[in-house]
Amino acid sequence: MRSRFRLFEPSPGYAPYACLAENSRGRLHPEAETTTRSPFQRDRDRIIHCGAFRRLKHKTQVFVYHEGDYYRTRLTHSIEVAQIARSIAIVLGLNEAIAESLALAHDFGHTPFGHAGEEALDSMMAPYQGFDHNAQSLRVVTKLEQRYAGFDGLNLTWETLEGLAKHNGPLCKKGDFSGLNVNFQNYNRQHDLELHTFASAEAQAAAVADDVAYNNHDIADGVTAGLLSIDQLAELPLLGEIIREVKDSCGPLEKGREIHEVVRRLINRMVNDILAESKRRLCALQPETVDDIRRAGDSVISFSPQMKEFDKRLKSFLMRNMYRHYKVNRMSSKARRVVIDLFELFLNEPECLPTEWQTPDVMENEQERARQVADFVAGMTDRYALLEHKRLFDISLFEL
Repeated sequence: MRSRFRLFEPSPGYAPYACLAENSRGRLHPEAETTTRSPFQRDRDRIIHCGAFRRLKHKTQVFVYHEGDYYRTRLTHSIEVAQIARSIAIVLGLNEAIAESLALAHDFGHTPFGHAGEEALDSMMAPYQGFDHNAQSLRVVTKLEQRYAGFDGLNLTWETLEGLAKHNGPLCKKGDFSGLNVNFQNYNRQHDLELHTFASAEAQAAAVADDVAYNNHDIADGVTAGLLSIDQLAELPLLGEIIREVKDSCGPLEKGREIHEVVRRLINRMVNDILAESKRRLCALQPETVDDIRRAGDSVISFSPQMKEFDKRLKSFLMRNMYRHYKVNRMSSKARRVVIDLFELFLNEPECLPTEWQTPDVMENEQERARQVADFVAGMTDRYALLEHKRLFDISLFEL
């Protein structure tokens, strides 16, 4: 269904291959549009006001919430991604509302305790068609958020859902859904997101902005936590160059100021690289519509080959020196045990689930019950998961 939205005409700054409101494919459940916001602005606002967005405040990526208030959470990370995605979109003439929406919602499907929690939940769900945080994000905004009278989910536009599903690239070959997470398959049956094509340039901008944001904030948080040092970072080619620039131009600085100066300059280098490479690719492709972007056969919003190589080396460095640091490993080990314990208990004793999660027809089917339990556990914040674990497994504690 094509949108009849006409109030907001395309800005002169929008490129012809941007997602434009008047060309939107609309929503699964038709709704009257407003006279004050475009459909994509409404998507962004629905995302900001939903429960899944609020819960990001107490979901962490590397450090569990009680490690300290300074470290990034999923919420602060998502806001940082949105700022970078918006900046890229504006310079390239893209629709910044879609880029921002996707940046704000891309982590909705993550479990508590970051990647350790997801690994644990995926292992528990292996006999039940698995768990994938990207597919879970789609499930959250199309089913699990239950706020509106007329439908489950947020009823976002096709363009926003498409970007959420495949911002990292096509998910399958045309017509072949084998190996695709069940959440993608189930939704795509009723609302075809064309999972075999690339997403819009706006979705690609949000994806590469995610890379920029999490690499840089993990550098800053790692130094603050004492897991990384400036001297270690200087061993990496581009970082070493920036660190020398900071020392030469600013002189001796306190650690906090120094790492902030290094990170802000690295973000600037990475974003400028994305803009230059994306302009080169767009110039070569000469797209005339957003569908030309989808059919391009490769990403059009991207790092240059040189920056991709640096990004790869940086990820390897962080994996070796930070994510596998023994202090992080100890915390991750505890986190995995918490998630596994909760999943197993709720699967085997569903009567311990909150009443609203005990849907009778679901509880009687083990496959569906496992998915329901995964939905419940994945939606927990770090602190709620720890509290639930204490309530259920600490035999000296008898509180509801």
